[in-house]
Amino acid sequence: MSTSAVHNEKDLLQQLIAGDERGFAGLYDLYSPSIQKFILRYVNSSPLSEDLTQEVFIKIWENRSILAGVKSFKAYLFVTARNHTLNSMKVIFRSEVAIGEVVDSFVHLRNETEEQLMHKEYLVFLRKILDSLPERTREIFRLCRDQEKSYDEVAKSLNISRNAVKNHMVQSMKVLRSAVKSEYGISLSLFLSFIFGLHR
Repeated sequence: MSTSAVHNEKDLLQQLIAGDERGFAGLYDLYSPSIQKFILRYVNSSPLSEDLTQEVFIKIWENRSILAGVKSFKAYLFVTARNHTLNSMKVIFRSEVAIGEVVDSFVHLRNETEEQLMHKEYLVFLRKILDSLPERTREIFRLCRDQEKSYDEVAKSLNISRNAVKNHMVQSMKVLRSAVKSEYGISLSLFLSFIFGLHR
């Protein structure tokens, strides 16, 4: 990292610690691409790596008060990303094992109607939460998640900046993460994997 980049990181970090969202946005722009690539090595799923990256930065924002004592923000960020990814994978693994055991035990009772009902329940909940968001935020979420468009594609189609798209997605993820944790007690990445699938 160049000297100017180091100074820029320090300035952004000080803004973040002070609660300035501009500092948060700057650090997100600076590090989110490398964090997503890092996480992708673990999960091998681009949509999931995007979700986990956003969750990592939400953690950074929520824990900004302790960052003043961190010697290397970059190292702290990557450790946070690794730990959050591994913890999320453990939850997914445990859940898949549990689901597998249920299927093995009651395979003769399993039918498409039950699967559709479970999927419908998650979709109804998702729509309920999305309906509580501002209209533009809902639109951007659906374009990014349902239609799997990139931030650049969405920005171009809506004639807004890429940064605006990113901010809308971060906000929607904050709301969804809190609602899913409260309702189901699972991570947002796991919830979305049930709906959209780890591989589409």
